[in-house]
Amino acid sequence: MRHFHRTSLAPDTVLASADRFFAALGLSRAAADPRSRSFSGSLGTMTVSVKMEGGHYTFIEAHTDQVGESRLDKNVKRFFNAVHRTADPRHTIEAGY
Repeated sequence: MRHFHRTSLAPDTVLASADRFFAALGLSRAAADPRSRSFSGSLGTMTVSVKMEGGHYTFIEAHTDQVGESRLDKNVKRFFNAVHRTADPRHTIEAGY
């Protein structure tokens, strides 16, 4: 699946956060370059890439090798929430119902 998120954080901050977050899940970093990371483990394989967008935002894109709503996909969404909380500490998650 493909997931994306926009944030006001710098790309280096996002990638450092991804390194910590996905390592805590037991995924090992398989490859890295200045603007992307690849992780693999028992949950599957994923790639996170970042790029500057419009000068003000960082576009985060995550690709997983999973189909549908897998555990890895749910953790990617949790990572995006963690990034959002880093950018805006007042952010709280609320139910939509």
